[in-house]
Formats: sequence, structure tokens, C-alpha cells
Amino acid sequence: MHHMTLAEIARGLADKKFSSVELTQTLLARIAQLDPQINSFISLTQDLALGQAKAADERRANGESGALLGAPIAHKDLFCTQGIRTSCGSKMLDNFKAPYDATVVAKLAAAGAVTLGKTNMDEFAMGSANESSWYGAVKNPWNLEHVPGGSSGGSAAAVAARLLPAATATDTGGSIRQPAAFTNLTGLKPTYGRVSRWGMIAYASSLDQGGPLARTAEDCAILLQGMAGFDPNDSTSIDEPVPDYSASLSGSLQGLRIGVPKEYFSAGLDPRIAELIHNSIKELEKLGAVIKEISLPNMQHAIPAYYVIAPAEASSNLSRFDGVRFGYRCENPANLEDLYKRSRGEGFGSEVQRRIMVGAYALSAGYYDAYYLKAQKIRRLVKNDFMTAFNEVDIILGPTTPNPAWKLGAKSSDPVAAYLEDVYTITANLAGLPGLSMPAGFVDGLPVGVQLLAPYFQEDRLLNVAHQYQLNTDWHTRTPTGF
Repeated sequence: MHHMTLAEIARGLADKKFSSVELTQTLLARIAQLDPQINSFISLTQDLALGQAKAADERRANGESGALLGAPIAHKDLFCTQGIRTSCGSKMLDNFKAPYDATVVAKLAAAGAVTLGKTNMDEFAMGSANESSWYGAVKNPWNLEHVPGGSSGGSAAAVAARLLPAATATDTGGSIRQPAAFTNLTGLKPTYGRVSRWGMIAYASSLDQGGPLARTAEDCAILLQGMAGFDPNDSTSIDEPVPDYSASLSGSLQGLRIGVPKEYFSAGLDPRIAELIHNSIKELEKLGAVIKEISLPNMQHAIPAYYVIAPAEASSNLSRFDGVRFGYRCENPANLEDLYKRSRGEGFGSEVQRRIMVGAYALSAGYYDAYYLKAQKIRRLVKNDFMTAFNEVDIILGPTTPNPAWKLGAKSSDPVAAYLEDVYTITANLAGLPGLSMPAGFVDGLPVGVQLLAPYFQEDRLLNVAHQYQLNTDWHTRTPTGF
């Protein structure tokens, strides 16, 4: 049962080939057996899962149906779950049990999804390798000596290892798409505002967006259907109708205009990945797509702009973790200042501290105009580049990452090298656009992803292209050895 996709699970449950309780028990046993190898979970929620599975079976017995009714999933451990530890991968929140459910958690629970647990992640979603978690690094199922990508590496590794069919994740600068590329999955970052951020612990509020990680575009469509929609509790949520994502999968690609930015194929891209991307382009051409070279001239400025804006917002968002109201508190503080300093110094890891320091500096008096304001102006230029491009093409295609997954620890002493791995994904977050990564092949036995970007609220177009591509290729069906 562990090899089934969400779509196959839905059909199996509808045909009474197995129950949700049987499926949940099977996957919980598999997690207990295999997860010690990859460390993809922070918390397991066996009692909750079995209770939800039993309720889902009863709902089906009473005539209810639904693609997610009885389907097992997991949540990245920054989505608040009532009464369950929500740690954000940090010592700071190791003892925090959320008093409410995030909107994403509540919506998926209402649809009948079964929560198996909370997945490991880079601390406060800050990282590209899932090595900064207080609970230890996550390992890539394709090669246990390599990273699975971050910050949603726990969700990605769990799905790739067939511990569950799909999981929620978040994307601030590529944290859904990059792990998807590194672990041979399909990952979708929706348009900013498409999925509610209420109850999703913030890293950078103007960039964060929740989305699905799964093995296929079809499964991403199913999970996104349950996650998307307007939420009055979230001031950044946009009241835009949610289409039937699954119904859009079968559309023809005949005449689809695909733009390929010339800036993507620079010296920084592994030539073996470039070859796989060109192979993907040829496959889409066979399906009727028309390829056109385009330009995104301000892409070169995206990484420095992002690494001013995101840390600036993080320094503000994380100021609430002070050892007073909730979370970690140091022992025997001498006074209030000592309480603040030691609680934050002991509760946050080095990567989080680094980004808080950078952000506080960028927002400080005398530097705001020189750094933060200039970065926001670059952000507008990046968005304008995309708007110009989308006047000529329907989607934009390129690599998800410049290199395959690197070895654990290889970039730990050089954070800037890790930041540069986000060069292709960051622009979508700066502009608020939807982006998708799908499997495109392998380099040295490690997966490679191809990225698709679309205009605002056209997630259905991305899913359609990815699904048609996956009907004609088999990269997404490959399974890591031992799992």
C-alpha cells in the first residue's frame, strides 16, 4: 500500500479494497521501521491518526466521498496543530503545544485527511539543506550521505521514502521546489495569498506560502484543492475563486507558449542538468508546446535582494520569542536583560541567529534606505520582468536548482554557497508567482527537477503541464533503493 499515490488511495478506499485504518496502521509501522534512517519526522501522532482514520471510514460507510477522505498525510512542523508540539525545528519551541489548528490543518482535517505526524525542517524554515534543525539533519533517501533540500526536507524525504503519499510544506525562497527536485517529487508553491498563512509560523511574511509535496502533479492537485481558498483570518489571503485543479489536468498542451530565460543557462548551471532540462523541453514540444527564448534581466539581483528582505522580516517576526511569553526560557536569569539574551542565544541555532543579525542591521537607522528599501525596489524590477515575459509566453521553464543535492555538511561552513543554490527559485517568491518543480532525470544517481512558473493564480496551468509531461515520462515513478 505504501507505493500508492493519493489518487490511487482514493480509488482504493472508494472501492473498499482496504480501510483508512488499515492503511494508517501500515504506514505508521513503516515509519517506525524506516524513519530512523532519514530522520524525516519530529513528532508522530499515532492516536490522532487512528482516530481520524476510524472517523473517515465511518464517513465513507455513511455515503460520504472525497479524494482526501481517509488519505494519510503529514504536516511540516510549522503548521500549528492543536494540542500537539509545533516546534519549527527549533529548541526555542520544543515545548510549545499549539492551542489551535492552522487554517491549512483545519481544512485538510475537515476534508478527512489523516495526520500521521509533523515533519522535520530547517530551524524556522531558514536553510536549503535541512541541516539546521535542532532535531538533527534529514537525510536524502536517494543517498543517505546527501541533503534532501530545505527547508521542507522532512516532508520531501518522507514522501520520497514512501512513508506516506503526500505532505504539506512551505516555500519562502524555494523550500518546496528545491527539496522536490532533490528527492524526485513534484512540489508546488502557489501564488502568494492562495493558501492561508494563518497558524503557519512566520519566517518572512511577504514571502512565505504553503503548498503540497507529492509524487505526481495529480496528487499535488488533490492536496492543493484541500488547502487553497480565502481565509478571513489571514490579511494576506486573497478572495479569488479556487478552480477544480484535478479537472484541469487533462487539457491539451497544443500551442502552449513556453518561455526559456537565457539567464538560466549561465556558467553556474551544471551542464548535465542543462542537458536534462533541454530533454524536458523536447518532450513538451512533442506534446505541442511552442518554445521561445526570453530574458529576465534582473534575475542576477534576486539573491542579494532576497537575503536582505527575508532576514529583515525574520528579525521582526522572531522578536516575539524572548523567553517571556512562550517557548524556551533560560535557567536562573540574573535579570530581564540576561533572560532575553540567554533565552534567545540558547534557544536559536546559528543560522537563525545569523539571519536575525543581518535583518536587524538592514533595518537599523542609517541603513534602511541603503539596503532594505533598495532591495524592495529590486523586487519590483524582478516582478516587472515577469509581467513583461508573460505578455509573450504562457509559462516559463528552467532548472529548479543549479546542482544536484550536495553531501551533508559540504556547505555548512559556507552559508553563501548554500544561498546561491536558490538562484532559480527565489524570483517566484519575490514576485509572488506560482511555481512547480517536477522530476526530470538523474545526475550521478541523484534526482534533478525542472521548474515551471506561471502568471498569478494559474496553478491549474502548471499542474496541467506537469501532468501531461508525467503521462509521457517515467521519472516520477522511480523509487530510491531500500525504500
